[in-house]
Amino acid sequence: MQTQCSTTPLEFAPLGSRLVEGAFDGGTITTDAGGLLLREADRGLALVRRVAECFEDYRDPERIEFTVAELVGQRIFGLALGYEDLNDHDTLRRDPLLAVLVGKLDVTGQQRARARDRGQALAGKSTLNRLELTPAGADERSRYQKIGYDEAALDRLLVALFVEAQAQPPAEIILDLDATDDPVHGNQEGRFFHGYYRSYCYLPLYVFCGEHLLCARLRTADRDAAAGATEEVARIVDQVRAVWPAVRIIVRGDSGFAREELMSWCEGAGVDYVLGLARNNRLEEALAGPLEQARRAQRRRGGAVRYFRDFQYRTRTSWSRTRRVVGKAEQLAQGPNPRFVVTSLPRRRIRARRLYERLYCGRGEMENRIKEQQLWLFADRTSTARLRANQLRLLFSSLAYVLVMTVRRVGLRGTGWERAQVGTIRTGLLKLGALVRVSVRRVRFAFSSGCPQAALFRTVLANLQTAYPLRQ
Repeated sequence: MQTQCSTTPLEFAPLGSRLVEGAFDGGTITTDAGGLLLREADRGLALVRRVAECFEDYRDPERIEFTVAELVGQRIFGLALGYEDLNDHDTLRRDPLLAVLVGKLDVTGQQRARARDRGQALAGKSTLNRLELTPAGADERSRYQKIGYDEAALDRLLVALFVEAQAQPPAEIILDLDATDDPVHGNQEGRFFHGYYRSYCYLPLYVFCGEHLLCARLRTADRDAAAGATEEVARIVDQVRAVWPAVRIIVRGDSGFAREELMSWCEGAGVDYVLGLARNNRLEEALAGPLEQARRAQRRRGGAVRYFRDFQYRTRTSWSRTRRVVGKAEQLAQGPNPRFVVTSLPRRRIRARRLYERLYCGRGEMENRIKEQQLWLFADRTSTARLRANQLRLLFSSLAYVLVMTVRRVGLRGTGWERAQVGTIRTGLLKLGALVRVSVRRVRFAFSSGCPQAALFRTVLANLQTAYPLRQ
């Protein structure tokens, strides 16, 4: 990518009798040419266009240089390529690759209205910052921030993308719920200290179905982990059943979600649940026999020993009814490790061991998806002053995840990388250097002849174009 850096040669250790030098004078070179695969995924999903439709633009049409689609596309593609900060875009705005990704016809920015902007095809950090900071209720009378977003529409879009990704209606889906910490480091709106995480943070709620992200809700940390979960599950279930009325739905989560409100709603809506249950004296008493049996077996055989018990249980005050509980009586070398799960699934449908080991423990995979969000797509980069703006940042990160996940799910299917994490995909397939040549008839990217992933890149492109055929 061409920059305004100094062309003063850089001197390195010599190679035998030869000098080794470098300089930032290579011309129009991009470091992110693999992002063209993201463009193919976006073309198939129409993601950026549909995201832009969730925004209301009150700007004067005669003074607009960047459409909403171009602005949100720049932000989403930037996150997918590893650029977490708006400051990065003051340099990225000159990258013709990013201009191609967002659909900017003036790839080199030579047609900009002001002379000082020419050579910079895209928006800088200030323009993108105004997009994120637009408050609720903004309209054409607002002075600077005039592009508002419809949070409910973006929520519906995430669920719609999941539904569209299914080749045929599934017989059953599992909705995984989890909450995590999002540390804050300033005086952001909604900043609270959370005792469990021992930090000031937000407490976002995630809902996944497999690797598909259905909900990312930013919440303040002064609440229960399950706060708002019933409402989120209800709207997702309604949207899914409107398309697949016969689908069986299971809600799965840890003990933070074993709350009367959520369980009773599921029972009334015909939705099953499998939820962790925090242990207490009464539960441990109910498991005392199997725990003693496991202890004796462990002393004889060594290693970990586990038995299961199925029983009916009701809390003294918080539950409205008796429910099925599965207890795991596990004895480790270090000592007993009892665990409990409450479920609406009947015993005739799934036995205790399988319910715990195969169904409940399967929720651990969701934690990998959340790690991808936070480690590689910067879902925890919620550093603006306002909660609403930070929610939008979380949604941009979520949409970037959908884009990369589509490359994995569609493009990498059948390859050795089909389970690769976002960081691996970015390093191996997206962070490719290329010389960019722009002419009247074409934009050509000259990749390195020695690229080790060239064959895989061709396969991914072919898979994406097979799934999403080019229109003639």
